[in-house]
Amino acid sequence: MASAFLGLRTIIYAAPDLFNAKNWYSTILGIDPYFDEPFYIGFSVGGYELGLDPAAKPSDGSTITYWGVPNIEKAWEHLMSHGASVHSGIEEVGGDIKVASVKDPFGNVLGIIENPHFKAE
Repeated sequence: MASAFLGLRTIIYAAPDLFNAKNWYSTILGIDPYFDEPFYIGFSVGGYELGLDPAAKPSDGSTITYWGVPNIEKAWEHLMSHGASVHSGIEEVGGDIKVASVKDPFGNVLGIIENPHFKAE
């Protein structure tokens, strides 16, 4: 039986300061948003969407979304040099897979993962 789910598509982060969040993520991602309205900003990142919602409230819950990176150390330095703070430092979790997470300047937890075994389909 085929799954009724097509896979992950969108992650939405709280952006109470939408203007500054847009600028920060544009800088971090190196791209401009494809959708830019006062109620929502959307970035297309590697076939997925990162959305910024000014009505959402940041919270440090149990769910962390990990964005794939080719080199976690470089991604870590990039994030930290742009005002992110440590949530969980870089650690190898086995099988040459490394994970880390930061808090963006708006209170959201952003995970990064270097996984040489995972290839998006």
